Amino acid sequence: MRADKANLLALTGGVRLVRRVQRPRVHERKDRSDFYWFFRYRTDEVQLDGSVRTLRKFHILGPSRGERAISRRQAEIGRDRVLHEIDNAPTRCEAAIVGKNPIDPGMIIFGNLAAMWRKDYVERDVGGKSLLAAPTRAKYISNLENHVLPRWRDVRLCDFRTKEVSDWLQTTCRSWLAMDDLRNIMSGIFTKTIEWEILPDTYLNPLHRVKLPSKWNVRERRILTEDETVGVLARLEDPYLLINETCISSGTRISEVLGLQIRHLNIEEGTLRIEQRSWHQNIDKPKTEKSKRMLAIAGLAARYRDWVATLAHRTPDAWLFPQPGDPSKPMWDSGVRKELHKAAKAEGCDFAGFGPHSFRRANITWRQEVGGSSIETSKIAGHANVRMTEEYTFVQMKRHEDHTANSGQACQGQETGRPQERYRNQKSRTRSLKKKALGPPPFGRNASLRDMISRCHSIPSPSSAD
Repeated sequence: MRADKANLLALTGGVRLVRRVQRPRVHERKDRSDFYWFFRYRTDEVQLDGSVRTLRKFHILGPSRGERAISRRQAEIGRDRVLHEIDNAPTRCEAAIVGKNPIDPGMIIFGNLAAMWRKDYVERDVGGKSLLAAPTRAKYISNLENHVLPRWRDVRLCDFRTKEVSDWLQTTCRSWLAMDDLRNIMSGIFTKTIEWEILPDTYLNPLHRVKLPSKWNVRERRILTEDETVGVLARLEDPYLLINETCISSGTRISEVLGLQIRHLNIEEGTLRIEQRSWHQNIDKPKTEKSKRMLAIAGLAARYRDWVATLAHRTPDAWLFPQPGDPSKPMWDSGVRKELHKAAKAEGCDFAGFGPHSFRRANITWRQEVGGSSIETSKIAGHANVRMTEEYTFVQMKRHEDHTANSGQACQGQETGRPQERYRNQKSRTRSLKKKALGPPPFGRNASLRDMISRCHSIPSPSSAD
């Protein structure tokens, strides 16, 4: 029997190859601290390589002495009940006929398929490294155990129906993102088994027909204004202040900032090199390959010089933001979020979902407002594509007002001269409006938040670390 056919037999529930009529003797064990009735029996199991292995197993029936003791007769009745299911396996002839018949992939049990996907893909280590990043692996396992398997564990592939899956997603999930995650996990199981040639190439992934409703957000999508941001940061102390300043000036993820070591900082050139991230004390490569990048921190170089001078350990492998009680480990992101929420609550601008990632969204938005293109912003942010940058970009009301005012002046005929002159006049007025819109200097410095981002954007970024 070929190994792939043995896999299909195992995934569809498998067959037993021998029908035995067993009536082993019930024995009393007296050489242990507890006395009990037991018996031994034989059973055959189909292995993944198609071979058959006979096993001799041991089964305890119950105590033979004490308050809850059962008689030998009761033990024999229990033995017969256990062996009834085992002795009803097909004969070798019946099993041989089943083995020669083609196996219908639709009879595969989804729970068996999911177990193979989890073992051979989600939890697989290659060369001492996991195939999947720790956050992705944790999310897959959690969703599989808590949501997918409780509903679809015993369902055969031929019984999957689009409406049933859609109804389950819409009644189980409270957010669009949760629905998208569960659908993608189930679809990924089918896709991976087709790739492994367990399912034929002609097999239609049943999740492809499952369409999600229009996207909605459970939490409010917003960024703080410049004045609110200045107020929040003014209530923070180092290292929390410097961590959040880095997020807002360079657009880094909080996991990337906490994964920084001294060797990643170049104060003379005013750059940070993103090569790793720290997620729940797990140090690994960043979220995507494009996340490995060099970032300019021109406005924060002096701040970093002062901060490094306060560190007890300044070796190249020392953490830039170590734990106060254990410098050998990086800080937890939960502590940064807690301090940020306290500051925002005191400033009266806290909201559900607010955190260092909100500053990343603000950086992406403001970077484009000061002249950066969406492609430049996407590369600096380390996004996999420009479409993700679009999701992070907020068009604020002040931006609306500026564009409306400029458009209204143009329509009223205040622009004269050739098109090139009108364009130059328009750019001059836009710069003037931006200068008026800039708030007071943050942290007592000579530049606004948007100025800081503008200066970081204007510095030519060194070559990528990829």
